[in-house]
Amino acid sequence: MQPTKPLVRTAAAGLACAALAFATACSSGGGTTDQDADTYTWWDPYPQHAEDSDWANRVAACGDAAGVTIERTPFDTTALTNQALLAAQEGTSPDVILLDNPAVSTLADTGMLSTVDDLGLDVSGVDENLLAAGVVDDETYGIPVGANTLALYYNADVLTAAGVDPATVTDWASLTAALEQVTGNGAKGITFAGIGTEEGSFQFLPWFWGAGADLRQLDSPEAVAALELWTGWLDAGYAPDSVITNSQNTTWEEFLTGEYGFAVNGTWQVNSALDAGFATGVIPLPAQNGGTAPAPTGGEFIVAPVQTDTERYDVTRQIVECMTTPEGFVETATTFAYYIPPTADGQTALLEAQPELQPWVDAVRGAKGRTSDNLGTDYPMISEQLWTAVQNALSGSATPADALAQAQTDAAAATE
Repeated sequence: MQPTKPLVRTAAAGLACAALAFATACSSGGGTTDQDADTYTWWDPYPQHAEDSDWANRVAACGDAAGVTIERTPFDTTALTNQALLAAQEGTSPDVILLDNPAVSTLADTGMLSTVDDLGLDVSGVDENLLAAGVVDDETYGIPVGANTLALYYNADVLTAAGVDPATVTDWASLTAALEQVTGNGAKGITFAGIGTEEGSFQFLPWFWGAGADLRQLDSPEAVAALELWTGWLDAGYAPDSVITNSQNTTWEEFLTGEYGFAVNGTWQVNSALDAGFATGVIPLPAQNGGTAPAPTGGEFIVAPVQTDTERYDVTRQIVECMTTPEGFVETATTFAYYIPPTADGQTALLEAQPELQPWVDAVRGAKGRTSDNLGTDYPMISEQLWTAVQNALSGSATPADALAQAQTDAAAATE
């Protein structure tokens, strides 16, 4: 989840309006019938990439390869989802949309997206854990163009001064012990983002899942243990009070001061870490009892909305395939500098060019989609209650157990 900031059932299918996390829409089954046969419309969530950017040129090149012109329109992430739902309701959907992976189930639930089987796309090579974010009721909608996730950055200078070997950080106990050594040596311990937004849930999930907790049961003993870990770090002075309002960007700014031993952050900070004024490294986020905790996947899916003119699908498929070859995945990864390809072939090709990204490839291979386990459109409602519980516990207004008990009650009511 980068902090800034893809096909037909049948057009005749009768669809009821669904109350969704971001907006409400009814899919009437297609785009306009007067589209220019040589122009294909493309929407993505990258307004920061201008018309002359490497990304815009990459998109245009896939149109050129298919013999058409791509008309690209960027939106910010939330606006894109809302606009896509509105366009489906009005019958003006674009040919291709690139959107944040948790929103795929939201769009698919309206019937506005076709499946990969409908479009004739082969997704057998895509890592199952990454593809899962686009699976709804056993149907697959779209292909991830890449993934990013979280790991644990460390300041090698701070750890060396405190006598901490990062290789020994393999579970919660060893991480907490390392934080005790770091703070005991006069440095600051760990910073993370506990803000009351999706970013807060995104950063808490590796600890939640790493304890064995399930998003359908927010008040389980495992979930309580994860939240007690965070509150315990605050109580001991291993993490700053600022985590309750920290976004992932502000967390990173804290880490770049050089005062912290560790920071939870994502693939998108790789280049920034290289430019830091101190030696940095990356290790996996540890699960409670050892091993790597599943971290949530960020990144976008490429999906194709239903079109009235079904003859357009052949070119749409060519555009999607251009974006999702092994070479295409690597080009996307290097264009953005924080994407890991979602296939073994793409990951191998990336590592041949940038072997230092091996920890991030490992992290993505072990990651998990936020809407996996068939949570679909329930996820945003569950997530809101999860980040609310984190806020209440970090602020001291409720114990972790009480905060999560209330979250479970509220999430169950919201998803009935």
